[in-house]
Amino acid sequence: MHDDALRDLVRVRAEHPERIAAAAATRRRRPLLGPTGRLMLIAADHPARGALAVRDRRLAMASRRDLLDRLLVALSRPGVDGVLATAELAEDLLLLGALDGKVVIGSMNRGGVGGTAFEFDDRFTAYDADAIAAANLDGGKLLLRIDPTDRASADTLEASGRAVSTLAARGLMAMIEPFWVRRDSAGTPVNDLSPDAMIRAISIAQGLGTTSAYTWLKVPVVAEMERVMEASTLPALLLGGDPSRAPDETYATWRKALQLPTVLGLVVGRTLLYPPGDDVAAAVDTAVSLL
Repeated sequence: MHDDALRDLVRVRAEHPERIAAAAATRRRRPLLGPTGRLMLIAADHPARGALAVRDRRLAMASRRDLLDRLLVALSRPGVDGVLATAELAEDLLLLGALDGKVVIGSMNRGGVGGTAFEFDDRFTAYDADAIAAANLDGGKLLLRIDPTDRASADTLEASGRAVSTLAARGLMAMIEPFWVRRDSAGTPVNDLSPDAMIRAISIAQGLGTTSAYTWLKVPVVAEMERVMEASTLPALLLGGDPSRAPDETYATWRKALQLPTVLGLVVGRTLLYPPGDDVAAAVDTAVSLL
């Protein structure tokens, strides 16, 4: 993104903020699933929870300009259907003209900031259903972390149920990302990625709200995925997760899981936006080829 483009972006925000809503209202939308029956989304909602690290780069996502550059490359690649983002990123991309004809999912509960005493208080601090509808988006994403030792999980469950219901009432996708959480010997919360824990989390997530008609799941690739995905008939997307493994190993696990009947695509962020060697286009193209 050239300096002039950055200045124009800031100038619109400072002098004509009403143009954001106007651009959103006229954004050309499309069906969630294209002709292939698959969905490929780029996830970019990590910074809003203070999650800026990628592998050994502690502040990899700290530069907003660099992140936008990477997102613009990813969204320009054939086969990429859209983006998952919080409002400030979605609005930057909207003003840059990158979201026309794309699927845009608004990230909703970003309150559980990593490394804090309130990390698992996943309250809704970003989009709500009314704002998603007003911004002409295609749905909302909910993070659902269930810690049986933390009272805050009950509040997250209640708020998530309301969000599912209100999104469905507007005919909008509710994308739920469920995890069962345990605490290690030091008391640090860790997502339990065992098959049984994922089955339990999925079972709870799909029962939220007054209807499941518009509910999708966003799930990690874990062991025994065939058994895990038998827990639900809802459409599911695979999340990329923390890019700690070798890319070839990651792609192999995605390829296998994409053969399951309820798995319809990918929602991947850091693995593709910050790949080894920094070739975003090549990483995205490889992921698209798996579909």
